[in-house]
Amino acid sequence: MNDYHEKLARKLLEKNDLISYGEALTWVELLWEDFESTYAKAGHEYAGEEMTMRVVNTWIDNYGERLHEFVAQNPKYKDFFANQQRYH
Repeated sequence: MNDYHEKLARKLLEKNDLISYGEALTWVELLWEDFESTYAKAGHEYAGEEMTMRVVNTWIDNYGERLHEFVAQNPKYKDFFANQQRYH
């Protein structure tokens, strides 16, 4: 597992105690992929994992405590979390 993903998932759990570790890791992976694909589509050169780590870290700081609300409002994301184990 990517150390960055692990660190970010743990940080997300500190910000949001309403999600499981598996859900936190899924969120990190989704946010990571979203940033990298959007950055590439915009025509930017790959800036490396450290850049992606900083951006996802900022998103967790700003939105981490409310990410679970996003799934409730956007049913298409429920499939990503449907089979997650609830453990911390």
